This record gives sequence, C-alpha cells and structure tokens, in this order.
Amino acid sequence: MKVILMRDVEHVGDVGDIVDVADGYGRNFLIPRGFAVAATAKNKRQLEHEQLLREHRILRARKDAQTLAEQLHGVPCHFVRKAGEEGKLFGSVTSMDIAEALKEAGFEVDRRNIQLDQPIKSVGDFAVPVRLPAETSALLKVTVAAE
Repeated sequence: MKVILMRDVEHVGDVGDIVDVADGYGRNFLIPRGFAVAATAKNKRQLEHEQLLREHRILRARKDAQTLAEQLHGVPCHFVRKAGEEGKLFGSVTSMDIAEALKEAGFEVDRRNIQLDQPIKSVGDFAVPVRLPAETSALLKVTVAAE
C-alpha cells in the first residue's frame, strides 16, 4: 500500500514522502492516527501544492529575517554603568538589558535569542550575536561605558 506521510515516522520516512508499507500497517496504524494518507492522485496534487506554499513561506521568512539582520547591524546599543578603576563593572549587562534597549529602538527581540554566553562585566565594545528566524543571525554592537 502506498501512503503519503503527514508526519515523520521513525524507520519509515519523513513528512511528504510517498512510501510503500504493509496494508495492515497503513490501514490500522498510520492512517487512523493521522500519520499518513492514502497516495491517491488527489492527495499527491494536494501535497505538491502544500510543498509550494511551504517553500514560499520559508523564502519570505528568510527575506524578512535578512532585512531585520541588516537593520540590527546598524543599531548601536550603549550602556553606562558604574565601574571600578580597572574597568570592571559593579553590575553587569545581561541579555535582558540588551533586549530592553532594542525594544526602545523599535525592535522586538526575545532575550533568549540574544546569544550572550556570560553577562558583560567590563567596559568596552562587544559584538553580540542575535539569533533570528529562518536560521539567520545578526551581530549587534554593544558598547559599555563607565559612569
């Protein structure tokens, strides 16, 4: 029996694959649970149409993410914090602080997408990577100055 997989099924195939399975496995397990549909001509055309729509959505998301990455590259984030004589901050600049600064600049970026391994604890210029949708990332210039 030929079926079109609607979900990834371990040891069988991935979404959108047309696979040949045993009749009982297809009728009694895959189709009732919504993991697959019968591979009829109508379902094949519908699958092709959905794949085209999915590709267009992915391309649009990548384009939007690239535009956002270019805009973020030009946005400087300046922070003024109290610091000691050696340039070490008494506090730190965290991803939450950077997210708030971006929000004030008009960009909605989740703090979990700001890839800051450790909070910034010294004065200087830093390049902080920001993870964006569609597997895109941008480098954000963060400047920390002493008060």
